[in-house]
Amino acid sequence: MMRSILIVAILLSIAAAYYIYLPLPSTISEPWKLMFMDSILRGVMHVSFLAHNLGLSRPFDIAKYAASWDEIKGPQSSPAIRVTETSFGGVQAQVFESTAADQEPRLKRGVVYFHGGGWTLGSGRMQTYYFQCWSMAEELDAVVISIEYGLAPEARFPDQYNEAVQASKHILTAEVLGRYSIDPKRVAVSGDSAGANLAAAVAQQMALDNSAPIKFKIQALLYPALQALDFNTPSYQQSGHIPILHRPLMARFWLEYLNGDPRLVASLLANNHSTPTPSQEIAAAKAKTDWTKLLPVAFQKSYKPVFPLQGDPKLLEKLPGLLDVRAAPLLAETKVLKAVPPAYIMTCEHDVLRDDGLMYATRLEEAGVDVTVDHFEDGFHGCLSFAFGPFAFSVGRRSLGNYIHWLKENL
Repeated sequence: MMRSILIVAILLSIAAAYYIYLPLPSTISEPWKLMFMDSILRGVMHVSFLAHNLGLSRPFDIAKYAASWDEIKGPQSSPAIRVTETSFGGVQAQVFESTAADQEPRLKRGVVYFHGGGWTLGSGRMQTYYFQCWSMAEELDAVVISIEYGLAPEARFPDQYNEAVQASKHILTAEVLGRYSIDPKRVAVSGDSAGANLAAAVAQQMALDNSAPIKFKIQALLYPALQALDFNTPSYQQSGHIPILHRPLMARFWLEYLNGDPRLVASLLANNHSTPTPSQEIAAAKAKTDWTKLLPVAFQKSYKPVFPLQGDPKLLEKLPGLLDVRAAPLLAETKVLKAVPPAYIMTCEHDVLRDDGLMYATRLEEAGVDVTVDHFEDGFHGCLSFAFGPFAFSVGRRSLGNYIHWLKENL
């Protein structure tokens, strides 16, 4: 009996080790810790997709339920930070206010923040975002507004974009800024991953909105998702199987956002929208994602562009959002980019979205916009969210520190 138990235990240990272990670059931050964290997240995703395939739930339902375990229940304040829940233009939000100026009233910095999660998962109430916004409010002596935009599948593009713009327009009014003692000349828009996508799109829209006299002073984009025309940039090819964001999962998130058929993942990954004889519209869009011209040579390495032999001309008819600048801010015209505020763009070497951020930095610089690129050689997607708690990563703490320092210097 004991021998059988021992054999089973050994087999289970081998299976667990096989599932946890991933061959990772030695240059990535704390690889064994990352493998362990990724195995948990990957396991949740596998169970979530399995339940969907069995007809028990929608694709991300179990992943959403698991993420809800990490949420702070109700606003929790302290003598230094006051946290409240409210809405702006009908969009829910958490407000983190530094109370340092309460005794001597003065105008403070303001940050409008959009959380990540592939437009499908996450919440500003999750501990990682809660602690991040708390730290920002405290260290910047600021008011940080964390926006709770709708998630797929209940909300699909352009719903999230519309809510982001709607909330931002409502916040950037004299009435709201005055209520929170925010300096109208010192308001930033920021976000990470899918949230950085919304922040970039909002920055473009608000810069062009002549009906809004108050503008964002700066934008801060953390490993942003900015295009879905090329899933074979060098960073997609290099880091497709690197935690936390695997290449097929990013394609799946885009399909959730754009209300596409999940079975189109393989088509996106093969760049099947790139037909040998593209239309003028597609050719113009592709020029704005041409990494052979927009990406610094050091990041191109020996990778080659991927073009399908035939492609699927109807793919863009099924997914018109692929060419919509509101979903893909990298596709914006140069005249639009000239109007946006100075930018901070964080990129990570071991992240499929690295090149989205680097290409956007190049396009902004070519348009005359002041850009700070903060690249982490040992970073991975979502690393700043691992700045807190017992599983904190050194690159998580460093990236949070750099981000807040830039905001302090430029806002």
